[in-house]
Order: sequence, then C-alpha cells, then structure tokens
Amino acid sequence: MKQTPATFPEAAEFRFELARWSIFAILILTYILVYFHRMAPGVVSEFLMADFNISGTRLGALSAIYFAIYALMQIPSGVIADTLGTRTSIIFGNLTAGLGSILFGMATGFEMACAGRFLVGLGVSVVFISIMKNNSVWFHEKVFGIMSGLTLFFGNLGAVMAAGPLAQVLTVFHWRTVFLGIGVLSLGLALAGFLLVRNKPEDMGFIPPNTHTGQFQTQNRHWLTNLKDVVMTLRVWPGFWVQLGMIGSSYAFMGLWGMPYLRDVHGLSRSFAAHHMTVQLLSFALGALFWGWISDKTGRRKPFLLWAAAAYVLSWFLLTYLSWTPGITGFILFSFMGFSASGFVITFAAAKEIVHPQLSGMGVSVVNTGCFIGTALAQPLLGYIADLTWDGTTTNGVRIYSAADYHNGFIAMILFSILALAAATRVKETYCRNTFKG
Repeated sequence: MKQTPATFPEAAEFRFELARWSIFAILILTYILVYFHRMAPGVVSEFLMADFNISGTRLGALSAIYFAIYALMQIPSGVIADTLGTRTSIIFGNLTAGLGSILFGMATGFEMACAGRFLVGLGVSVVFISIMKNNSVWFHEKVFGIMSGLTLFFGNLGAVMAAGPLAQVLTVFHWRTVFLGIGVLSLGLALAGFLLVRNKPEDMGFIPPNTHTGQFQTQNRHWLTNLKDVVMTLRVWPGFWVQLGMIGSSYAFMGLWGMPYLRDVHGLSRSFAAHHMTVQLLSFALGALFWGWISDKTGRRKPFLLWAAAAYVLSWFLLTYLSWTPGITGFILFSFMGFSASGFVITFAAAKEIVHPQLSGMGVSVVNTGCFIGTALAQPLLGYIADLTWDGTTTNGVRIYSAADYHNGFIAMILFSILALAAATRVKETYCRNTFKG
C-alpha cells in the first residue's frame, strides 16, 4: 500500500523525508562537481596555456567545448529525464564525466585535453535537468522556486571550490592530480546513484506530493510529440534568451577570463585574484537562493527577473567604465555582479509553470540550453577579441593582454547582458503556479 507523509504515521513520514533528501544529497554532490568543472579552467588557465602552448582563442575553445556539448545535450537531457528518469541520467552522467576528467588530467596534448573536456561536458550535461525533474516530482510545486535556488546554491559551492580553494590546492598538488581525483569521485557517485536514487515517490511506495490533471495524458504520446509541444510553446523561449545573454557572459567572466583579467590588468597574484572570484561566486550562490525564495514568497516571477537583469547590465558598465581598484571596491563590485546574475534562476520556475507538469524536464531543458550556447559563444569570443589587439607580450609561455584588449571584449559582454534584459521583458508572469491549459 502506498504511503504519504500527509496521511500516514510519523514513521512513514520519516521514511519519505529520508528517501527524498538522500536522493537530493546524491544529486547535489554530483552537481557540485558540475560547477567545479565549469569554473576550474579560469584558475588553471595559465597552466593550460603553458602546458599545451595555446593562445587565448584556443584556451577559450578548450573551455567552451564543455559548454558546447552541454548546450547540444540540453533538449536530449530533458527527453531522457522525462522518459528514462533521473536515476539513469545520474548513473551514466557520472560515469562519463568521471572518465572524461581522468582523461583530461592525463592529457599529453591539446587534442587529448579537448577529448577529455568533451566527455566531461557530455557527462555533466544531464545532471541539472535531472535535478529539476527530481525536484518537480519529489517536492511540492509551491516550493519549486526555492528548491531551484537551493540547488544552484549548493551547485555553486563547487564553483567556489574551483576559485580560492583550488588556487590553494594548486600550491600543493599538480593540476592534473586534482582532475584525476575528481574523476574518481564521479565514479563513486555513479555507484551511489545506482544504489539509492529512484525516479519518483511511487517507485518506493509513496504517493507523490503533486497531482495534476490535464486535457491529455503525456504518457500515451510519443516523446517526439511531447517535445514538439514544448518547443512550439513560444512563451518558453524568452527564458532561453535571458540565459544566453545573462549567464553566457557571466560564465565567460567567472569561469574563464576573470582570473587572467585580474592578473594581467591589475597585477594580482593567483591567490588574491581567486579571492575576488570567490566573492563573486559566493554572491551568485546566495543570490540564487534569495531570488528563488523571494519569488516563491511573493508569488511573482517577472518583476524580480527584470530587477536582476537590469542590475546585471549595470554591473557590466561599472566593471568596464568605472575606475575601481582591487580589494574592498573590487569585492563589492564582483559581489554585485554575481548577485544580480543569479536572478536568472527564476527562468527555470517560469518555464516549468508554462508547460505540462509531466514535461517539466523538457521545458527546463529548452530554457537551460540558452545558458550554454551563450557561454560557448562568449568564452572564445572574448578571447578572440583580445587576440585581435594583443601586442605579443608573453610570460613563461602565457599570453598577457592589456586593459584595452579586455575592454573591447567587455563591450561584447555588455551587449549580451542587454539582450538578456530585453528578453526578460517578454517572460510571462505565472504567479508561481502552472498555467498550462492543454
């Protein structure tokens, strides 16, 4: 007989809570590694440029491979999450990413490093959508916004680990050793996923926290038909463009070019530069939690997304044109930049609340694709623009760019952020409830 925490004794409620939070914990540990892989190239950039003898454009391409395959896999990830379920995604995602990280750590040349980075991107590409799907079936829809924020908060701890802490670890361990260790950890999480993760409460004898009735049953339709319905829902797409502009430019800076910029233009050591990136990443993590919470609390999505997008545009203008200095001023600026960028988390809830509840994985995946297409474009674009005016200066085989080189690239990032703000004006207000009508 199925059990539900609302109608059965405390023991049953405890088992339900233990089950869903244990599953969530495994998924979150996996997601922490997703963010580590996403942001780590910025900290090890000088080692990569020196070991593989590559330019800024090729460095950007090496980092962007992760985002390119991630972007290509987002819609397939949504299909997998909605058909095969979270368990399959997490097991095979961790296996693939683990092998890719080990290959990256063992790379003897640029091509081998690219292959490792490709496998990492392929493996981790299914993780976030799986977590969103898990959140939509194991938790009540009224807390989806805060669960999205909580997910991104913990995920960004991996990004924080890839900043200051990684910079300190690199004083003791070789960068290759770090990636080999992360690869082994991913393989361990694949085993944990096999043993503990289940797709939905019904698989463990519980009644789901959400019950929905619609004008058609998605289970009886081919997944291609369901995907077509989601893709053809025009109200989903503004969130895609918000993420392309907002997170594409943000990850280009936080995940790759922020560290070199602070080193080249402001003369900071790796450690002190990493402190600035850590502040930005922590603000991004806390901001994701805040925007998800305030949106759920007030029952509104769009106003907060607009405020965050507008603040993010302002942050790029301040970074590019304000005469600021590292230290307290820099920490405040980077904190503001990270906090405002994290408002993009609202687009996930808005997307889920527009499509059929059983197709939440596909809905979120369409929006999330914009994030990684944007980053795959922005990271090499910034490097390419810097290479155009580079004066040939190198240190230990690493290209050193001038303030003007970075300034030209930042103008492109400003345009990305303006695109995000324009798209945010087109996002539909759902008032934190599913608006699908069939």
